[in-house]
Amino acid sequence: MQGITHYEAGQSVESYLLIKSVTKSVAVNGNPYLTLILQDKSGDIEAKLWDAKEETEKQYQPQTIVKVKGEIQNYRGRMQLKIRQIRPAGPQDGKQISEFIETAPLSQTDMADVVTQFIFEMQNPHIQRITRFLLNKYHTEFLEYPAATKNHHEFVSGLAYHVVCMLKLAKSIADLYPSLNRDLLYAGVILHDLGKVIELSGPVSTVYTVEGNLLGHITIMVNEIGKAAEELGIEGEEVTILKHIVLSHHGKAEWGSPKPPMIKEAEILHYIDNLDAKMNMLDRALERTKPGEFSERVFALDNRSFYKPHFSS
Repeated sequence: MQGITHYEAGQSVESYLLIKSVTKSVAVNGNPYLTLILQDKSGDIEAKLWDAKEETEKQYQPQTIVKVKGEIQNYRGRMQLKIRQIRPAGPQDGKQISEFIETAPLSQTDMADVVTQFIFEMQNPHIQRITRFLLNKYHTEFLEYPAATKNHHEFVSGLAYHVVCMLKLAKSIADLYPSLNRDLLYAGVILHDLGKVIELSGPVSTVYTVEGNLLGHITIMVNEIGKAAEELGIEGEEVTILKHIVLSHHGKAEWGSPKPPMIKEAEILHYIDNLDAKMNMLDRALERTKPGEFSERVFALDNRSFYKPHFSS
């Protein structure tokens, strides 16, 4: 069955989809409407549900499977689904939420093995113990949660997949630049986004928690490193440096980091994080683009469209 992200503008759609998120707004005529993000395993698409009464809002909540008929439209460089008919799926439709959830291309077991091996290779006992302690503390969530609600790795097990890709990048870069401290770099990769297991609500229909909105994953993780060090009886410079690496990994204050990177490994972590996130966005946008055409606009990449060459793989 064709995935929702593989339809082209002008094509008709008749499909079951899962409501990923719902936002209520008011149109210029004063009538309320809902912006639905609908998904299947191929990704998601936006749709508007006009003149949405209160009972309509109750009927179409996140994690609801719906049967939709409509057409695909190109709206300001992005595909949208224009709804003609919509209804919630019932038991008679025989649909399960698991049928619509996108997951990482690697198994949780394989990803856990990769991360465990990198921790095993750490030489500094303080850095190794703190990293292992926090990963064990949030082991299940780490393997299940997405890395974000949108833009990159926003799928089940996306957080672990993001970390595994970054660890492999970190190893290659450390091979090329042996002056880098591998323990700090690997620990930074593993811990930098681990606060998202508290910042985000879970692997399906993900939203920000109260802690996520008020504190954010960077602050959450800095606190977690401090608590772990205290519980393990670890003192010293390593704790401060690990906190700094997490604190600075977004690179700039306007991107959410209270401090810019001020040690070499923090600077490299920022580049690795940015590179992996952007490659994920590009691959996902170009995967649904035909050779010789431009992708839909990628908001997190300056709202640019990207061309897919005919000889592209």
